[in-house]
Amino acid sequence: MFSSQSQFTTETPEKYLMQMCKHFAHKVETTYTNTEGFVDFPCGKAEFLVHENNLIFKVTADTDEDLNQSKSIIESHIVRFAFREKLEGLHWQTL
Repeated sequence: MFSSQSQFTTETPEKYLMQMCKHFAHKVETTYTNTEGFVDFPCGKAEFLVHENNLIFKVTADTDEDLNQSKSIIESHIVRFAFREKLEGLHWQTL
């Protein structure tokens, strides 16, 4: 199992968690509350957590390739959704 984590500091992490989860729910199995979300991508599983002013992303996958694809999906969407915050990308850490 391959795992990675990143976080995005913002004044409105709940807003982005909800926006991301609602968006993904149109295509894949997704469950969420105001403070946590779970997304089951074909290429891996993602957990979104709100902690203070941070939105934390945790991703797991069976292969490194699937992990990278899951990270890419999350990153491209949060960069697009958080354009007002001038987010250019996420810095991922291997777990």
